[in-house]
Amino acid sequence: MKIRLISSAVGIVIGILVLFFSDTIFLNFMIAFISVIMLTELFNANKCKNNKLGTYSSYVFAAVFPFLFLDNFVFLRKIFVALFLLIMFISYIINHKKTTFEKIFYMIASTFFVGMSLSCVYLLRNISEKHGVVYILLALCGAWIADSGAYFVGTFLGKHKLCPEISPKKTVEGFIGGLLSNGVVFVVINLIYVAFFAEGYKVNYVNTFVLGLICAVLGTIGDLTASLIKRQCNIKDYGNIMPGHGGLMDRFDSVLFVVPFIYVYLNYLNIYK
Repeated sequence: MKIRLISSAVGIVIGILVLFFSDTIFLNFMIAFISVIMLTELFNANKCKNNKLGTYSSYVFAAVFPFLFLDNFVFLRKIFVALFLLIMFISYIINHKKTTFEKIFYMIASTFFVGMSLSCVYLLRNISEKHGVVYILLALCGAWIADSGAYFVGTFLGKHKLCPEISPKKTVEGFIGGLLSNGVVFVVINLIYVAFFAEGYKVNYVNTFVLGLICAVLGTIGDLTASLIKRQCNIKDYGNIMPGHGGLMDRFDSVLFVVPFIYVYLNYLNIYK
């Protein structure tokens, strides 16, 4: 527990730095760095590194893609995606004796999912010049608060297993605790935000609470999906970069599902007036 809390504290500090510098290119660098580490962990899990051309092409994609949303590079995005796909299939042809079609599609899907999902953090920041930072905060809390709430509620009250074959420690009680924790935290964050940082704005608290609930569900799906991949790859953790938590995939699996949803949600429904 102590190691887990220390790692969480370090993660919170990093998160604060990302928020503080979110209006600079530092945000793009952080997204690129995290994307490459997560891909490394996913490829290690499924033993994909025999295909070096495909592996390095995926790393380049993950490292470059977050920067293609900058104003001067938007026109390159479609070309870059098409070129990446072409190189991946060439790598499959070259390494057909070592790489199965399941692995090449696993690599392509992992690269697109990680790269595009995390790039939505940058897009969130730019939805609104005024509210962009709090949108990122909500997205990260939407992924992590439910997990923490589920962990503590499940530890003390959990009796009924949620998905015992995939994640034996998850309970129905913990899941419900995570849902409510997320909804309440979303409301509290916005109460503080409009009181101290956005005076004059009104918050649609019903939409905010519902958004927290949906994010909790999506975060749980992301967590279970990542756990299922680990079980099928016969590994305990994706890495050890965060003692007590595992790898970045173990910590950011929920983020991959939550951030794109919040981005789409906020493009259609406003929570601030």
